[in-house]
Amino acid sequence: MRNLIFVTLLWAFSFNLIGAYLAGQVDSYFAVLTRVVLAGLVFLPFTRWRGVAPGFIAGVTLVGALQFGVTYLCLYLSFNVLTVAEVLLFTVLTPLHVTLIDDALNRRFNPWALVAAAVAVFGAGLIRYDGVSGDFLGGFLLMQLANFTFAAGQVGYKHLAQRYPSAIPLHRRFGYFFLGALIIVLPAWLLFGDADKLPTTTSQWGVLLWMGILATALGQFCWNKGATQVDAGTLAVMNNMAVPVGLVLNLLFWGTATNLLLLAIGGLIILASLWINRLGRRTAI
Repeated sequence: MRNLIFVTLLWAFSFNLIGAYLAGQVDSYFAVLTRVVLAGLVFLPFTRWRGVAPGFIAGVTLVGALQFGVTYLCLYLSFNVLTVAEVLLFTVLTPLHVTLIDDALNRRFNPWALVAAAVAVFGAGLIRYDGVSGDFLGGFLLMQLANFTFAAGQVGYKHLAQRYPSAIPLHRRFGYFFLGALIIVLPAWLLFGDADKLPTTTSQWGVLLWMGILATALGQFCWNKGATQVDAGTLAVMNNMAVPVGLVLNLLFWGTATNLLLLAIGGLIILASLWINRLGRRTAI
């Protein structure tokens, strides 16, 4: 749980940095490619290839391709057809994907986890909602693909860690994640990238370093490791904790206008979903 809380704070702050220094100024595909390359370089010295099950290596590579590569590609493409408010609103459905994918992999149905995820979605949606345009179906479907691949990646990693136990620590078996992401992101940059929108200021390069080394390398590892330490319901709920945290940080550091009443109510609802999930676990026992 500590890992998930730490990454929630890290990603919430990072999201605000992207909005302030990168969005609309630096090519999105280049920004994502830079993040993957920097994170890969961080983990390269630690990565073990010998003595690791080939199935685990292949699985984590696929997780990286899905959770980072496809997710961020869909996310950036969605900005072409959706407003920022709509993108943020549609991301809150990720917990539902987490619980449904986990249930499918375990061949079961856990109604408490699904209820907790739905409550978290409602709380985050209450905070995020800022009106939805009429012509948004294509963008909505694109965002659901992004939500699905992000959820599939973290749930998949959780199951891989359980299926392939090893004396080799997880940080030495995580570098394959960024190889998978690179397989998706590099062709995307070559096909769709805009070489005229590369970083031009020290601040932009500094934010890219932050995003690559901290938000991506440290953040992705700690999030996926945290996913192995909690149940699916808690993992689903934590996917939406960044919503109120991100808005609080945005208010404190950038002074962006925020509906404090909706923020407080939505945050309390998300916290309540954690209690619902814990209650469900005790009932199941």
